[in-house]
Amino acid sequence: MRLRHDSGGLHRVSNAAEFGRVAVLYGGSSAEREISLLTGAAVLGALQRRGVDAHGFDPATRDLGELRRDGYARAWIALHGPGGEDGTAQGALEFLGIPYTGSGVTGSAVGMDKLRSKRLAAAVGVPTPDFVVLRTAADLGIALARLGLPMIVKPASQGSSVGMTRVESADQLPAAWRAATQHEPVAFAEPWITGGEYTVAILQGAALPSIRIETPRTFYDYEAKYFRDDTRYFCPSGLAAPAEQQLAQLALAAFEVCGAEGWGRADFMMTKQGAPLLLEINTVPGMTDHSLVPMAARAAGIDFAELAWRILETSLVRTPC
Repeated sequence: MRLRHDSGGLHRVSNAAEFGRVAVLYGGSSAEREISLLTGAAVLGALQRRGVDAHGFDPATRDLGELRRDGYARAWIALHGPGGEDGTAQGALEFLGIPYTGSGVTGSAVGMDKLRSKRLAAAVGVPTPDFVVLRTAADLGIALARLGLPMIVKPASQGSSVGMTRVESADQLPAAWRAATQHEPVAFAEPWITGGEYTVAILQGAALPSIRIETPRTFYDYEAKYFRDDTRYFCPSGLAAPAEQQLAQLALAAFEVCGAEGWGRADFMMTKQGAPLLLEINTVPGMTDHSLVPMAARAAGIDFAELAWRILETSLVRTPC
């Protein structure tokens, strides 16, 4: 069984029974399992409160083939990181003929790959920071010469700031490279951008109000994202209307060129001169009590349960055939 993509657009749902039996896929086996469990639990509770026949399903402990055996009509993907956000789970669900939320196989795979998404975004005029791919020790010297210090080193395909390190001196660079490549073979370096950090959530083809992020930590890392209470969020972000509109347009353009759809987030750094630079897109962002998409949705008058419902509606663009 395969899925057909309905090019006619999004179908709005008023009756929870129309969704059928829903599996909330959460947990998984990536480095972001802990956050995925939190996301999934929040989404599951919200859907159940709205009357959806929703059930938790952890692919780390159960075979995805059980979804068809147990009569699931669709899946709400709350898996973060490799194995759930990179097209792998999406491909398995396509094979099983089970509609799912968010981006398809291509958009998920490209969105998870920071290097490819940066290159595609730049090709359509969305500016991103300069970068150097770190494949061998020789590339470390190239990065120092080209980017200068400080810089940030990242794995190419991890989320939630996993494996990222700020480098302030040349002798710190080898350790930062090793830390990034503990998670995967490919890493890259970018110059450290001094300026404001912003994010734009996307829901059903529209940009939500941007959020400005301030953290007392070195950068907006895993701890700051999910567990710190001293991270500060400003939504509305305080940007003037033209700058807000520009940021929304850049977020939507980056999302589109990467083949992403349904819902997600685009993250930016703003230079001291006020120029936005795309850092990455996220096709399955967090949905915890510290998460950014629910925050932006609230600013647009959408509560958490309604947000989870609208994301579930994105599964209806795919139907078995």
